[in-house]
Amino acid sequence: MAEPDFNLLLALDVLLAERSVTAAAKVLHLSPSAMSRTLARLRAQIGDPLLVPAGRVMVRTPHAEALAAQVRTLTADVQAVLRPAPGIDVRRMKRTFTIRVNEAFVLAYAARLHAAVSRLAPDVRLRFAPKPDKNIRALRDGQIDMDIGVIEGDAGELRAQTLYRDRFAGVVRSGHPLLADQPVTAERYGGFDHVSDWGHVVASPQGHFTGPIDAALKALGIAREVKVVVPSFPGVIAMVAASDLIGLVPRSFAALAPGVVLFDLPVDTPELVISQIWHPRVDTDPGHRWLRGVIHDAFRGGGD
Repeated sequence: MAEPDFNLLLALDVLLAERSVTAAAKVLHLSPSAMSRTLARLRAQIGDPLLVPAGRVMVRTPHAEALAAQVRTLTADVQAVLRPAPGIDVRRMKRTFTIRVNEAFVLAYAARLHAAVSRLAPDVRLRFAPKPDKNIRALRDGQIDMDIGVIEGDAGELRAQTLYRDRFAGVVRSGHPLLADQPVTAERYGGFDHVSDWGHVVASPQGHFTGPIDAALKALGIAREVKVVVPSFPGVIAMVAASDLIGLVPRSFAALAPGVVLFDLPVDTPELVISQIWHPRVDTDPGHRWLRGVIHDAFRGGGD
C-alpha cells in the first residue's frame, strides 16, 4: 500500500467542508480540473467516493461524514505546528471574543468576567451570545470562540475545563405557605397544587413541561403539575416572585432572586458541572489561551 500523501489532507478538509469541487478549487486557488484530479486521488487513497451527486449538489458519504471532524482537527493541528508561535502583549491586544451563554449566566457573571478581562486587557471586548441550543457546529465553524455551560451527550472533539459545580434548588416567594411550619417533603413539594391553586413553573428553552426533578419524583409515584413554562431561569424567578408558583433554579443564581427564598429539594437531582468549552483549533491560540486562564481564575473560588 502506498504511503499517504499528507499534502492531500488540506484538500480533503476543504472538499468535505465545501461539498463542491468548484467551491473547493476557489478556496485553494486551483482550477476545477486540478481539484477534480485531487478528489480522484483522495478517492483512490481512502477507498471511498467521499462526495457523490445528489441532484444539483454533492453530499458526503457516510464514511466522509465520519471523517469530517477528525480531518478538520488534524488540519488545524498541522497548521498550528507549522505556524510560528506569536508573542502576546495583553495590554495591547485588541480583540473581540464571542462567548455563548444562557441569560441567567449573563445576569449573574458577565460583570465579573468583564471586570477580570478589562483589568488586564482594556482593549479586549466580550460579546455574550445567546444560547438557543447546544449545537457544537458554532464552535467548529468559528462562529463563537467559547461556550460556557453544561456538556450534554457527545461533545465530539471539543475541549472543556470545569469552572464550578452547582445544584438545583427550589424557589418560592417570601412567605409562601410551602415553607411554613412543615418540612418540604416530596409529597408536599409534588402535591401542593392538589390542595390549592398553586403549581410549578419550569425553565425550558425548548418549551418542555418536565425538568431535572421529575424523574426522581416519578420514582416515588409523585407527579407535580407544571402550569407555566418560561425560556430561562430569570423568568422562573420573576414568575415566582409575583405568584404562588414553585420554581427550580441553580443555587448559584440566588443573587438574582431578591424577594424570593431558595430551599433544599426533597429529592436528589443531578449535579450541574459548568464548563468552558472550546474547539481544538484555538487550543494553542495565545489570546484564546489567555482568556481561558482569566475565566478559570475568575471562578477559582466557586460559582457563588
